[in-house]
Amino acid sequence: IPAGLGNDVYSLTGEPYGAAVALDKKLNQECQNAAESAGFARDLCAYMRTYWGSLYLDKYIDGGKFPKPDFNFQSQICCSHAKWYQHASKIENTPVNFIDVSVGPYKDLTEDRLMYVVNQGLESIEWMEKITGRKYSDELFIEAVKNEMRSTSLWAEICTLNKAKPAPLDEKTMYSLYVLATLSKSSKWCADFYEECRDEVKDRVARGIAAVPNERCRVMSDTQPPWAFLKVFRYLEEYGAVSIGSLYTFGLEGIWETKPDGSWGPRTTPMQQGIEITTREQAMRLYCDWNLSKPQWQHFYDPRLKTEMMKTIVKEWGVDGVMLHLNRGCEGLSLGIMENRLGLAAAGIPVMTYEGNMGDEREFDLGRTQNRVDSFMETLNLKRDFVNA
Repeated sequence: IPAGLGNDVYSLTGEPYGAAVALDKKLNQECQNAAESAGFARDLCAYMRTYWGSLYLDKYIDGGKFPKPDFNFQSQICCSHAKWYQHASKIENTPVNFIDVSVGPYKDLTEDRLMYVVNQGLESIEWMEKITGRKYSDELFIEAVKNEMRSTSLWAEICTLNKAKPAPLDEKTMYSLYVLATLSKSSKWCADFYEECRDEVKDRVARGIAAVPNERCRVMSDTQPPWAFLKVFRYLEEYGAVSIGSLYTFGLEGIWETKPDGSWGPRTTPMQQGIEITTREQAMRLYCDWNLSKPQWQHFYDPRLKTEMMKTIVKEWGVDGVMLHLNRGCEGLSLGIMENRLGLAAAGIPVMTYEGNMGDEREFDLGRTQNRVDSFMETLNLKRDFVNA
């Protein structure tokens, strides 16, 4: 939505910033300590604590002071989002606005629920014009909506290519690719990149190029990984196991639909349907409907929805086992995760769990996690045959 303010609009981001800082162990620890010293508990969102700590320290990951935004603007899907930017705006003395998108799962979407979100989006445009003193460009907004739909549909299509055996991508690599959508999915360059990436991954499938050359087992993970310890995915390779992705990797930025044959695939864009977007109101309606169908937003309402989506991935991507990250750093995506475990186990799917935190390495034990992986691989009748491969 802010793209309509001009071609010089840039997002500082929230979650991507927290994930980036997680790789800088020294700065991350300083940020966590600063947030805790201000009285915030360790069981809050790790990204949020990192962001606040960075503000308290006035230190930015790229060096220098933390840049002050002209305004904070955030959709509210998890219980942290409202307080995150409410408090950030208090520290920075910055205007803030929110869009409440918690209208229930997409399968239960009604006209009233959709318009509740659409009207907030339209009102936010008027607010931005008032705050910035700029005239909003509907043309730029419509272009941004089209780009975002292209980006997110293409990312879903890229993920479907991992149904191939051997998988052309492993999840550690996918983290480097999906993140572009978290940063700038409404940009033309992002949509164009995913189109080129899709073609390259198709070529890898056609030529049988594997992400893990010795692939003999396919697993899927869940929620954000412990960003400071992505070596866990390389450890899997020593068993000949590849993580083909997860609901998080597929559905945080990918937009999906059930195809006529019952399979899961990229959602058809309005442009592909021949729909011409000409007005602000039409663009906002299509944009809100598009985002409300996001898979990663559905299970905030009922863990059974997530279990069914995970079972779909297991079936269609040929998954042999599931690794559930009991992520202490994200109460939103960890909500109902043990119910997911029970649902998957009841369906006869091998499941392992490990504890950790996506943004606070103090709550992740690498040795213990590797031991759990060892035990899980043993149940799948696999040995570490490729330690030096």
